[in-house]
Amino acid sequence: FPLSQQSIMAESESHSKDCQHQETTKVYVTALDGLVNVNSLFTIAVFVGLSLASPGQRSFEDRSVCKAGIEVAKRLLVFEVLSFSFFLFSSLVAQGLKLAINLLNSEDRGEALHAHINKRVLRIGMLGSAVGSVMGCLFLMLSMVCVIEIRLGTLYCRSRSAVQAVAWMTILVTSALVVYISTAIYAFLH
Repeated sequence: FPLSQQSIMAESESHSKDCQHQETTKVYVTALDGLVNVNSLFTIAVFVGLSLASPGQRSFEDRSVCKAGIEVAKRLLVFEVLSFSFFLFSSLVAQGLKLAINLLNSEDRGEALHAHINKRVLRIGMLGSAVGSVMGCLFLMLSMVCVIEIRLGTLYCRSRSAVQAVAWMTILVTSALVVYISTAIYAFLH
């Protein structure tokens, strides 16, 4: 039977929307992959920081008054655990979203990247994952301040090396987080 021009155009528009949806889903999967990979790198940094939390760490500071005490080591441990927890939360949310896209919502198992998923759920999950990554970064930065105090002397003593290290780290990490948050908000709203 010959198809009418309207039915051909409707089918063409439907196919075009499906292709756009499939491309969007690929972008989400790629973004989630990137988030999980970055969180993995940060998790390694957490474990490196934990190795520096032992009480016998030597400081490069000569003045005994400026050496970090046990309280700084305790704060380091708390910040590292919080950082790890937020990165793990972020990664698990992202992996859950990938699972939903790749396995649960795909109509054709051969086309796992072309899944149909509730965009609201996807956006909320990605927002939660991004918030987890940001919080993990903030706690990782706080734990690095503790590492700097343990190795270079407390900030209270105004050790030049410690102050410079903390200042540069704060400037760079905060700048990167501002870019990341701005990009995430832009993507979330558009």
